Amino acid sequence: MQGTEAGKPIVKFNHCQKSIYSFSVPPRCPLCRHDVGSRRLEEAPISISNPFTNGHHEKCSFLLRPTQGTFLREYDGRSDLHVGITNTKGVVYNYTVHGVQRDKAGWEQSVSIPLLQPGMFGLMDQWDKYLEDFSTAGAWLPHRYEEDHHNCYSYTLMFINCVLTTEGKERLDKNEFTEKFVVPRTRKASKYITLYRAIEERGFYVTCPSWRSPPSGSGLC
Repeated sequence: MQGTEAGKPIVKFNHCQKSIYSFSVPPRCPLCRHDVGSRRLEEAPISISNPFTNGHHEKCSFLLRPTQGTFLREYDGRSDLHVGITNTKGVVYNYTVHGVQRDKAGWEQSVSIPLLQPGMFGLMDQWDKYLEDFSTAGAWLPHRYEEDHHNCYSYTLMFINCVLTTEGKERLDKNEFTEKFVVPRTRKASKYITLYRAIEERGFYVTCPSWRSPPSGSGLC
């Protein structure tokens, strides 16, 4: 997604034997003040992949977002996260103290994990019915909600396991699902947030060309 919800796009270009990240390619290098011109193919600017997407544009996916605020603005790496499942129309089903919510807005900056392999049209045709039937079960009534033991993550993982069982596949426990699918994406998101905020603060961010992702420090060579 390239919209205001995802923040400004990040580009990387090479100059002064450094990799420079910014929201756009400036006419002059911020290090040497000389004109920035791509004379060679390897010097051409490239777009940095944004790990965030508008969850309402994602079908049959697991979504992750901060409970309060957004990843790029308010998230500090320790704040609570909220999760949900989308139907085929981008409505986000999520379990809260008020029961199962069906959000048509509010997930515009999310980490998304697709839950269906390409070509699984049969399951996609039944997805909305499975999700709605699952969500009306008594287990997800408001009074059943427990912050630590019966929460939004419990809801999403149980639905995912119900689908896996229907497909004759092995169920996933919480640790397995988290380590295999969630952690790799949240690590990527964390690096992107660090990079994004550094550019917002300084106007650009510099690394050595052989280095591919921003560290927690200043990053200056």
